[in-house]
Amino acid sequence: MSIVYGLTPELRRKLKEPLGTLIRGSFNETLKRFKDMAEEEKPSRIISVGDTVSKNLVKNHVFPQLSIVDNRVMRKRVQPVSLATENTIYVKNPRGTITDEALVAIQEALKSDCRVKIVVDGEEDLLTLIAVLYAPENSFVVYGQPYEGVVVVKVTHEKKAEVAEILKTMEDVRKAK
Repeated sequence: MSIVYGLTPELRRKLKEPLGTLIRGSFNETLKRFKDMAEEEKPSRIISVGDTVSKNLVKNHVFPQLSIVDNRVMRKRVQPVSLATENTIYVKNPRGTITDEALVAIQEALKSDCRVKIVVDGEEDLLTLIAVLYAPENSFVVYGQPYEGVVVVKVTHEKKAEVAEILKTMEDVRKAK
């Protein structure tokens, strides 16, 4: 396992800001608004990052093509999320990093036509960036914003470019070490 990207303190602050549209409110409110967005936009794929958002989507009959989980919520171990997937991939990805193993797993999962669950030993948060970078345009990448709601990132050429710049900064930091 080699680390491809490392998080800087400034990026940590920047990435606390939503990468896409923040839907605030109770779970029922956010889910309804998400379903309305999905109905209107008809995303080519839905990718969920995080245990709570993945579980809640599936519980409400929204089935992501890719779910990335770490069996933790707010850094506390939780019961593994039961998702109807055809393939499960296990990867290591330490906190504050993105490993080559996780990056390749996401790339491969996004090429697949079946539902895939990636289970991360470590932390999955930063893998949102890789999902946005490699997902087909017009996909939705959905993740939780603690204590606020859910964030829906509509994958566009511009969003991919923004993420590529963030990753370039992370790569430069790793090379400098």
